[in-house]
Amino acid sequence: NVSSSGSCTPIPICCGLCPSSIMQLSLKTVTRRNMKFDDCLGNEAVAFQSSDPIFSVRTDGSIFAQGEGASLQKPVQFKLTASGPHTHIWETVVQLSLIEPPSPQQNENEGEVGERSEKKDVFQAPPPVIMFSGSGLNSSKGLRRQKRDWVIPPINVAENSRGPFPQMLVSIRSDQDQDISIRYSITGVGADQPPNEVFNIDPVLGKMFVTKPLDREHRSSYHLRAHAVDMNGNQVENPIDLYIFVIDMNDNRPEFKNQVYNGSVDEGSKPGTYVMHLSAFDADDNTTANGMVRYRILSQTPHSPIPNMFTINSETGDIVTVAPGLDREKVSQYTIIVQATDMEGNLNFGLSNTATAIITVTDINDNPPMLTSKTFTAEVPENRVDVVLTNLTVIDADQPHSPNWNAIYRIISGDPSGHFTIRTDPITNDGMVTVVKPVDFEMNHAFMLTVVVSNQAHLASGIQSSLQSTAGITISVQDVNEPPYFPTNPKHIRFEEGVPAGTSLTTFSASDPDQLQMQQTIRYSKLTDPADWLSINRTNGQIVTTAMLDRESVNVKNNIYEATFLATDNGFPAASGTGTLQIYLIDINDNPPVLIPRESQICERTNRNANGVNITAADADTDPNAGPFVFELPSFPTNIRRNWTISRISGDYARLGLRYQIYLEPGVYEVPVVVSDSGNPPLSNKSVIKVKVCPCDENGDCTTLGAVAATGLGTGAIISILICIIILLSMVLLFVVWIKRREKERQTKQLLIDPEDDVRDNILKYDEEGGGEEDQDYDLSQLQQPDSLEHIISKPPAVRRVDERPIIPESQYPIRPVVPHPGDIGDFIHEGLRAADNDPTAPPYDSLLVFDYEGSGSTAGSVSSLNSSSTGDQDYDYLNDWGPRFKKLADMYGGGDDD
Repeated sequence: NVSSSGSCTPIPICCGLCPSSIMQLSLKTVTRRNMKFDDCLGNEAVAFQSSDPIFSVRTDGSIFAQGEGASLQKPVQFKLTASGPHTHIWETVVQLSLIEPPSPQQNENEGEVGERSEKKDVFQAPPPVIMFSGSGLNSSKGLRRQKRDWVIPPINVAENSRGPFPQMLVSIRSDQDQDISIRYSITGVGADQPPNEVFNIDPVLGKMFVTKPLDREHRSSYHLRAHAVDMNGNQVENPIDLYIFVIDMNDNRPEFKNQVYNGSVDEGSKPGTYVMHLSAFDADDNTTANGMVRYRILSQTPHSPIPNMFTINSETGDIVTVAPGLDREKVSQYTIIVQATDMEGNLNFGLSNTATAIITVTDINDNPPMLTSKTFTAEVPENRVDVVLTNLTVIDADQPHSPNWNAIYRIISGDPSGHFTIRTDPITNDGMVTVVKPVDFEMNHAFMLTVVVSNQAHLASGIQSSLQSTAGITISVQDVNEPPYFPTNPKHIRFEEGVPAGTSLTTFSASDPDQLQMQQTIRYSKLTDPADWLSINRTNGQIVTTAMLDRESVNVKNNIYEATFLATDNGFPAASGTGTLQIYLIDINDNPPVLIPRESQICERTNRNANGVNITAADADTDPNAGPFVFELPSFPTNIRRNWTISRISGDYARLGLRYQIYLEPGVYEVPVVVSDSGNPPLSNKSVIKVKVCPCDENGDCTTLGAVAATGLGTGAIISILICIIILLSMVLLFVVWIKRREKERQTKQLLIDPEDDVRDNILKYDEEGGGEEDQDYDLSQLQQPDSLEHIISKPPAVRRVDERPIIPESQYPIRPVVPHPGDIGDFIHEGLRAADNDPTAPPYDSLLVFDYEGSGSTAGSVSSLNSSSTGDQDYDYLNDWGPRFKKLADMYGGGDDD
């Protein structure tokens, strides 16, 4: 493996000279240069042969000039062949040129030879020759040598080449081309696969060409395979892999992702604070200078406080601050033009592009709010709430409607009872001093408040509050006529019910809060009194009953009777206050108990254990004037106690029943019961309970017959009722049978007229038309309406026109009954038809009638006077004033004499 510097880098399975390299040996003042060769077998018996007789190569690879005839005034190249017993022929091209002695700077890069030449001539090395790996026999051992594949270094082709095309890249040949005719071909993407025909090869000479300029950004490499076959298409050599790399050229500018970038930074930020990031992409190879982008700032607007407030990292594109002094209140936004240049920022050779970075300086709370005045004054009427007294104005230089600008007001002294609050107006940021609790002029004539204002956000670090953040407010209280008030409201008193009318209950008086400032008189009146039991003295408020108080009244709730009264002063304007009087009524025993239930039933056969009625009592009074109750049977009449008995169950319940072995006929019996409460003294009430005695079944329930019998009806009455029911059912049955029979008769009875002549709900067809007036000989003059009726009146009765109505009384048609029988319909129709045939006032059906005849003349006369005339003195210019609807008419008649 031979490099241009003479160094050897071992490559596995690579035997011989590097096939794609051109040995460029630069001679200084010496006439010998080493060339290294390795056949991977120790270079045993390898011989070198030069195509130029002036230069020779020794077995150690030294190239030297034979004699003094060698001249390097111009670069010299010759072919060098290596051959040995273990390999076929290997070839390479050696180029020799003369250079100046190295300078001290060049000594630092010792080992790199031949980079520059004194001559202005540019030497173009011929394309390298690529040999297919051969095969043969070892002459010493008689063994067949195995084939070995080439490892071909890639072929580099610069993109955007200007040609001329096709441009030769490399020459491929087989060492068997001296014995047989070989045809060469290439396959792969760019040859026989899309994009096709980018590369082609001379099938005979093996020269491979590129046919068009390449674009690395579209495709950076190609992988082709070279094939060698004989004339019969048989493979002569193994295919060779060819890798073609497109060498990048700087043909793409850096492109920013966005044309405008937006960033932000807090005002007052320290130098080195990160602001934002910009990035540009270069389509060229980023491993070379063509794709290495560098950034720089071209301009900054505005230049306040200095022109260079920001800097950008040339490699990453990060923008940071470089100077203090960012103040949103002075400059709220900066516009920066950033340039991106490839070739590592080389402005002479690199391509550039620009983008705009807009940096917004965000607000911080570096300006405390300041009140516009140190003192504020306001007035407030007493007893008023939700009234705005005054507005506190404040100045804040921070961004409006942000937490750094929004003001918060606090009262720090002068209002211990919390009468006032300060709300912030969200639009103006003013502080609205508002009354939230009523103030009393008699208690406080004025208030001295101390107010402090701050922002919703805390002040920035290092910023102190301003002395103008505190102010005083003087609030004067205005005296107004306050309504009288009842000191005890509601007022509670206790009285027994039943007190008579005219009893004085209490004095319900009110006080006037303005008595120190104003001397006013209070008058009282009744506002609500549901039962109308009370009255109040207008001057002193004494309350007297006008009727007896009753605790059991519906107007008393939970033993409390409630009434309201009004106290009004004589101020201007007059004010009034209300008070509530609640009277707790103590119960007295004024209501006797009432027996419950009032009706019940019992079996006629007594049962000592189960037969009986549970009774109780209800008392409108409360304990102790109610239960327990005492139930007794009166001594008169005597049969009550003889037939009935009452046994006590509990304090409120007892059982009423028949005495043992007493039998009563079924019926309703009224049993009087005396009920007494537990009041002192007790009250009694004699109540009657209706008990129905009836036969019962085994479950103790009254039977149906027994219930009827118990109502008091005898056997005869019951039989009579049953007979009446049977008669009614029979009449209903007979009526139903009669209705069914009538329906059947209606269905079987035929109509007196033919169904085809029945015009009820039928559609009549009139499809016969005459031949028209031309086909009939009519005297149409007879059909015209006459101007007068004299000739009709003078005509004999037998002579008249068929279309004239005779002047005689009209015939009377039969009247249809309201509910006719279906069988009478035929008679009714025939009678109507007969009357119509004999009616001389009805027109015949075959006569022609005259409709809408207007006579021979017209009272309107002729309309010919509306005809237009081209002559006359009529002026039509006024049509121009009638609008666009009359424009056409104005053009026709208002044009003047020329028209």
